[in-house]
Amino acid sequence: MYRVLVLISLLTCSFCHGAMRQYSAAVENSDWQVDDGSRLACTLRHPLPGYGDALFTSVASKQLNMEFELDMHLLPKKFSMAAVYSVPPKWMPGKAPKPIADMTLRKQYNGDLPEEAAWTMLSELEKGYWPTIYYQDWYNPYDKVAVALNASNFTYSYRQFVRCVSNLLPFGFEDIAYTVLAYEKNSTELTKYSQKRLSMIGEYLKEDNNMELVLLDGYTDSYGGRWNNEQLSVRRATQVKDYLTGLGVEADRIEVTGHGEKHHIAPNSNSASRALNRRVIVRLSKS
Repeated sequence: MYRVLVLISLLTCSFCHGAMRQYSAAVENSDWQVDDGSRLACTLRHPLPGYGDALFTSVASKQLNMEFELDMHLLPKKFSMAAVYSVPPKWMPGKAPKPIADMTLRKQYNGDLPEEAAWTMLSELEKGYWPTIYYQDWYNPYDKVAVALNASNFTYSYRQFVRCVSNLLPFGFEDIAYTVLAYEKNSTELTKYSQKRLSMIGEYLKEDNNMELVLLDGYTDSYGGRWNNEQLSVRRATQVKDYLTGLGVEADRIEVTGHGEKHHIAPNSNSASRALNRRVIVRLSKS
């Protein structure tokens, strides 16, 4: 209902001089840019002269994801709602605007839309339509605002963006920030599952330059003697450190602590529970 009322209002005001302030790039200046080509995040940016930027972003994660953000030079002064339509350009006569979503405009925050609406906007741009955001101006009660994304020069950058998204890591920081690596009995050899987990951490750290600190805490079960176990826990954690420094992580950003047989998380009464105590805990901290 809200979209219908907005559209009626917009059509009515199309005959009112000065009632609609419009922001969009001219056809000859329409510019689409892929900001980030890493395996952690991909952003497709479209500058909006005099207004800000339109951003489509996907990040490394277990799930395919997408978000649209309207990065405004002047942030909203109050809570409001905007209507997002797929609008045919003037060289598509006879085509009607199509509603995409309602976008919440929060005080002093950029506007944003979740995955489904963001992908819909991208697919409409690919077909040549102009996703357009309409709202009542929060500074001037006499004006409405229309912010249009120009589909000109979109295709090449969009294909680059799709390639970038397809190459994102299939996991994010939250998936590896706290990782428990398990070991074979009385050795520094990781279990096969933990080898895969360490490989994931390595892949992530190769891409992320903002890692501040990597904490490695080594532990053992209670078999083998207290001193020997402490040394074994240090060797396990140091081996992980050597692996990470070999990938380019600065050694002074990695702290190793060997706890030996202290701080058990399971009884040492049987082989299955003892295996849980043979571990190195990896904790990552980033800015």
